[in-house]
Parts: sequence; C-alpha cells; structure tokens
Amino acid sequence: MKFTQEDIQKVAACVGCKKVILHKDQYRLKVVNNDEKRELVLEIFPETSFGKTRGTLIVVYTGNSHLQLHNCTGYVISEELGEVTFIAETENRLSGLVIERGASANLYAALSRELISSDFTQLGVEVMLSGVALSLTEEILSSKNDPPETD
Repeated sequence: MKFTQEDIQKVAACVGCKKVILHKDQYRLKVVNNDEKRELVLEIFPETSFGKTRGTLIVVYTGNSHLQLHNCTGYVISEELGEVTFIAETENRLSGLVIERGASANLYAALSRELISSDFTQLGVEVMLSGVALSLTEEILSSKNDPPETD
C-alpha cells in the first residue's frame, strides 16, 4: 500500500492532529493530549527502502519509546474508538501499531493470523488483548488463498 494525501488527512482527523507536515519523504503528525500531559509524533514514510525491497514505514516517537512498523500493508480507522490501526501482514503473521487520539500507542507483533478470528474466551487475557485489538483489521487482510504480495 502507498499512502496518499487523502489517507494522511483521514488519519490526522481521526487522531485529532490539526497540522500535518510534509517533509521530503515522509508525513509528520503530532498528537497531543494536554489533559494527561502526553504527546507522540507519528511519521509515515509512504515508500522507503528496506534494503532490497521498498515499502511503507510507520514510526512513532513518544517521550519514552520509539516504535516502527515495517512494510505496512493497510490501515483501519475507528472513529468510535478514536484510533488508527496500521497493519503489516505476511502469509502467517500479523503485526499492528495502534495510534490513539489520546496520544498513546500500542504495538502487537508477529501474531498468528488465526488468532484474530479465534474464540477469545478460550484465550488468556494477555493473548486475548492482541487478538481483539487486531481483529478490527480483519476486513482489510488478504485471504489465506490470496497471501500478501512479496517483492
């Protein structure tokens, strides 16, 4: 997937970012939560080099963390939850980076694809949380018979 200006504006609107800065090869959004004294910077590189391949890179900076999601294959906006979930998928695994309007971020890495359609009541709470969080992306995932393209 390659992010367009329209995609960036949708993401910015959902997380409450009033200004998007376009640099040479990336978009930069700052999300601020004054009530809880939190802020994060979200950078979206629509097309960047990963050595021999190219893809989309999502980067988050907070006061005490630096998160990256390589080869982003899509995103889902939830206005109701006030969050955007960026997803990276391979044939068997999913990783997701969730950015919330409240200036917080969560990373879920290398989940089994089957986990998001599992019976969550049969899972431990520590595993269930990641499955529930990424289940929002099920509608945009490649089907098992149509795995994501590889370069």
